[in-house]
Amino acid sequence: MSDRTMTEAPAPASSRHVDAGDEGYSKDLKSRHINMIAIGGAIGTGLFLGAGGRLAGAGPSLAIAYAVCGVFAFFVVRALGELVLYRPSSGAFVSYAREFMGEKGAYTAGWLYFLNWSTTTVADITAAAVFAHYWSAFTDVPQWVLAFIALAIVLTANLISVKYFGEMEFWFSIVKVSALVIFMVVAIYLVATSHPIDGHTPGLATITDNGGLFPSGVIPMLMVVQGVVFAYASVELCGVAAGETENPEKIMPKAINSIMWRVGVFYVGSVVLLALLLPYTAYSADQSPFVTVFDKLGIPGTAGIMNLVVLTAALSSLNSGLYSTGRILRSMALSGSAPKFTGVMNKGKVPYGGVLFTAAFGVAGVGLNYWMPGEAFEIVLNLASIGILGTWGMVMLCSLFFWHRSKNGLVSRPSYRLPWAPYTQIVTLLFLVTVLVLMWSDGGVGRTTVMLLPVIAAALVGGWFLVRARVAALSASRD
Repeated sequence: MSDRTMTEAPAPASSRHVDAGDEGYSKDLKSRHINMIAIGGAIGTGLFLGAGGRLAGAGPSLAIAYAVCGVFAFFVVRALGELVLYRPSSGAFVSYAREFMGEKGAYTAGWLYFLNWSTTTVADITAAAVFAHYWSAFTDVPQWVLAFIALAIVLTANLISVKYFGEMEFWFSIVKVSALVIFMVVAIYLVATSHPIDGHTPGLATITDNGGLFPSGVIPMLMVVQGVVFAYASVELCGVAAGETENPEKIMPKAINSIMWRVGVFYVGSVVLLALLLPYTAYSADQSPFVTVFDKLGIPGTAGIMNLVVLTAALSSLNSGLYSTGRILRSMALSGSAPKFTGVMNKGKVPYGGVLFTAAFGVAGVGLNYWMPGEAFEIVLNLASIGILGTWGMVMLCSLFFWHRSKNGLVSRPSYRLPWAPYTQIVTLLFLVTVLVLMWSDGGVGRTTVMLLPVIAAALVGGWFLVRARVAALSASRD
């Protein structure tokens, strides 16, 4: 069967997988929401806060790490986009794992995704608290109190309806994109005019006179890859949101395809400009690099405005995490692999049980901010990276199984496809394994995180034995 025939021939109705978790949602997300959610997913806390410490450690070569990881992030979201066009689902990759890998696959994919976002929630409220401390009015407020306030505000808005979520993400993304555009315009002007910043003259000499592209060698660049992967943690969000929008087949390809140039412009472009403006040693892990630049420019008020923007980025990521895990947990709950209460919806058609379950781990993060305010962000970032690697791996495995079934004529691939399959999936999976190896090689928190893999695996196995009877019973009742 030719590719053309396979593209045009619809799959038999009886072969289409039906996921109970897709029922009951409103279709209130519009094209503008999905497009800005895709942008917001590609611009988050990992860039606004994490880039400072990583730039200080790896130097200008951080731009290379962002570019490489960005390519693989695009492959992941493109693979997910093909699956979405095949069958839109609010359960996203959990639903696809259920179809192509069975209930065990869906269970594993769902809980790895939950590990990703429950820990990312902690990272986001930590970042929000760190950003708030920039202003003197909040300096004396304990970090854990600010983290709790951030969680409470976003949780309240997320529980109302998907329309409120969409509107929040739309405006959050507008703020983030506008700020980055303004920063880049200002930065390009400063470089072009060689306007001094804190005694330094911006330009290529800022890089060449301070150790070059690899001031500490290639190894530091490789060691920050896991943190860079974290920066792309939300790219899959538009795939989850597809289940609550009309005409995803028209909206999704455009939104997903635009992710690639956003990565090039906003991530790689921003890091290159940051490296041209100030020596890499001027940046630090405890302050956004964008705030650092405006702070040293000495223009009254600009650093405060930029700090407000990066605070918005943290709240946006938190908003996205609560949204997506709520939908994923509901898909799992209705199949028996998550607590039953996480499948309950409110009058606004929001799966509030799953949202509250994720928020509960955010409360645990408030405690982490109380006991270890200085290390909280780095600890949860590494744990989140494990969840991200697992989630991306499951997406690519689902894509690989989908491709294999299409070759056997069991399903039909849409015209919007992951290019170079199955080699793209295989290379991406090898990249994810490489990131794990780099985390181990880095030592410290990274190695400790990798050493937790057997514990995570044991927890997944133990959890499966607890839920498998309920999963089997629900599956039998559906059949």
